[in-house]
Amino acid sequence: MTTSSSIVEQRSAPPARPLWRKVWEFPLIAMAAALALVAVALAAVPYSLAWADPEALDPLVRETVPGLLAVALVFLVTKFAISRLGRFPRDDLPLGAAPAHLVAGLGLGFAIFALAVAIAALAGVYRITGWGTLQGWVGFFMAAGVVAGFVEEVIFRGIIFRWIEELAGSWAALGVSAALFGLAHIANDNATVFSSIAIAIEAGVLLGAAYMLTRSLWLAIGIHAGWNLTQGLIFDVSVSGNAVDGIVEAELTGPAWLSGGAFGLEASVIALVVATGAGLIMLRMAARRGQITPPMWSRSRGGQD
Repeated sequence: MTTSSSIVEQRSAPPARPLWRKVWEFPLIAMAAALALVAVALAAVPYSLAWADPEALDPLVRETVPGLLAVALVFLVTKFAISRLGRFPRDDLPLGAAPAHLVAGLGLGFAIFALAVAIAALAGVYRITGWGTLQGWVGFFMAAGVVAGFVEEVIFRGIIFRWIEELAGSWAALGVSAALFGLAHIANDNATVFSSIAIAIEAGVLLGAAYMLTRSLWLAIGIHAGWNLTQGLIFDVSVSGNAVDGIVEAELTGPAWLSGGAFGLEASVIALVVATGAGLIMLRMAARRGQITPPMWSRSRGGQD
């Protein structure tokens, strides 16, 4: 016999989603669609100056326009398309949080790397030898600060982390996104297996933790940009294997495990400890705020599923 309360429950139950929608909203499908959208946006960037003779363009235009276009297109795609994908749509680029989180991130990125340089100097592996010329700083600022800071965070935290987390939980998302982030640097100049492992741990944990803590990309973007700009333009340290002309002339000497070798201080035990430590602190804060998502299969049917 059916009771009246059970009849009410049956009537109020939401209708089952059609199969096509379940497939489309499955985390890995949504992730693939988001990556494809970013790829299409970035594919348009090389054509931004195709109308002009490169030799006739002002150098400032050549160094800034493609990067600004890349950021603008990825921002628009993320804000108005990727934010609507998946079972649980959300905006990872809320404009209200942008100023405070960006400033905090830039400051944190500077502080973390400045501390790593200070320790390296005390250990005798980092030494300032004179003043630099800042030659090519505009191109570096755009590539390593603006473009890398924004686009890489959208891809690795805003897409890969987001949907791996929805499928397999926060810890799996942190591990997968960090490993892929390290792997993405394996082809850089002067890269080694250890440098990629170091990047995966120190930057993957730090930036993933920033995303988990705020549930916004802006803090991670600020940290990423601040880290790159600080080590390159201020301390004249190679950025992920790429030499930079900073405000000062400096050199790294000593054993590679301590100095990072030709790859830069990112591949050193010093940066590994400092940046990972900062990441672990933020992970603890995220856990205390209840920002840890369990795997899809362990959630209750009445909860997020």
